[in-house]
This record gives sequence, C-alpha cells and structure tokens, in this order.
Amino acid sequence: MKIHQLEGFIQNIFLVEYPDKLLLLDGCCRADVPLVKSFITQDLGRPFEQLKLIMVTHMHPDHAGGASYLQRHYAIDVAAANCPGEWYQGVAGRCQHLVDLGLAYYVGRRHQRRRANLWYPPVIKADHRLHDCQLIPGFNDWQVLFTPGHTDRDLSLYHPTSQTLYVADTILRVKGKLICPFPISQPAAYRASLERYRPLEVSQYLLAHGQGGVISSEELSALQQLCPNSPSTYKGFLGSLIRKRFA
Repeated sequence: MKIHQLEGFIQNIFLVEYPDKLLLLDGCCRADVPLVKSFITQDLGRPFEQLKLIMVTHMHPDHAGGASYLQRHYAIDVAAANCPGEWYQGVAGRCQHLVDLGLAYYVGRRHQRRRANLWYPPVIKADHRLHDCQLIPGFNDWQVLFTPGHTDRDLSLYHPTSQTLYVADTILRVKGKLICPFPISQPAAYRASLERYRPLEVSQYLLAHGQGGVISSEELSALQQLCPNSPSTYKGFLGSLIRKRFA
C-alpha cells in the first residue's frame, strides 16, 4: 500500500494505491476530478477503472463534490456515514449548501485558484452507508471511525498496520498551528472525537488542510480546550459581526 498526496483546489487529496485497486480517502472538489484522473492514468500509469471506492467523510464541497461527479460519470462506488436524514436537508439545508459553495469559491480565490465549477448535489446517494468501527468495503485494512463535531456525520479513516489516520477537517493546520475547524456544530461531540484519537497508535496524521505528521496527546488536549462551549456556526458568526457593528 502507498498513499499519494495531491494538492487539490482548496484541500489535500489522498489516494491510496494497491497493486490491483485504488481508494480515494475523500471526495475532493468537483474541480479536482481532472487532476485525480490525470494522476491515476498518467503519473501512475493505471487504468482509471481501478479506482474502486470514494470515501466521503462529510458533505462539504471539498469532500463530496468530486465524489458525486465520479459516481455519476464513472459508476464508482461512494461510501459515507450511516446517519439519519441528510446534512443539507430542507430549505435551511439548501441555503447552507449555497453558502458552503460560496465559501469554497472564496477560499479558492485566497489560494489564487482559477475560477472553476464546484457545483455538486446537496444529497449524495451513497452505495455504502458505514457504521462506526466498520471496515471499508473492499479495503478491509482501513477502519471507519465516527467522529462528529464539525458536522453531525464526520468520519475519520484509520489504517492500523501503517498507523495512519486521516482526520479530514477534524484537525486543521494553519500557518504551522493546529486549530479547530469552523464551523463546529456539536462542541461536546467534537471534544469526544478528539478523545477517540488519543488511545490509537498513530504515527502519521493526514490532514485535509495543512501539513500532517505526528500530533501529540498534549496537542489534542490543547485543541479540546480551544473548542467553543456552544456551536460555532455561520449564522452565529454573522450575528456577532452585526452586533459589533451596531454596538
């Protein structure tokens, strides 16, 4: 097994290579699809059909957008958390989907990316709905961990043999410092998710945003302390800006 890290539109992409198959650890942006396909067929010299499964750790544009496109156009299986309902359900959810797309475009501009099509459906039709501690179908050396907090359905992906843990957006590194994600929809669940990492044997953390590597137990504790006591949401953030403006 070999893990390749690619620089995506606004996030790191992790492609796991085996002699006869490939696994995409997260769904990336829709704009990243040509990059992933080119890397597989040209850099690796492998048939694109060997990409057998795409994990979706949560429904944000840089983690689900490419998965939806690849599923529709190349019939590649998609796996996600087995949670009731949908993250972007209802009118409020559809509005949040548009806000998240707008933020992805904003971050792309901050990264000096060319404007690209990031649109993806707000509801994903997963071929596999996975439970906590379940092994990834077709890739039984990887285990799914249910680690909510950023959203209500975040997944982390653990490979015990290589002591590798992909944490998606649960931990970010910005300007060399580890920070909590934004938003945090469930603060208590977020702190509990960080606690789940502590007893694992992890020699390499893979982060969707920022450089991974070793993260100590003390650093996990520091992140738990940084986590707010109440949900940090876009609505609350905008409300605080308005209150400051008119205070």
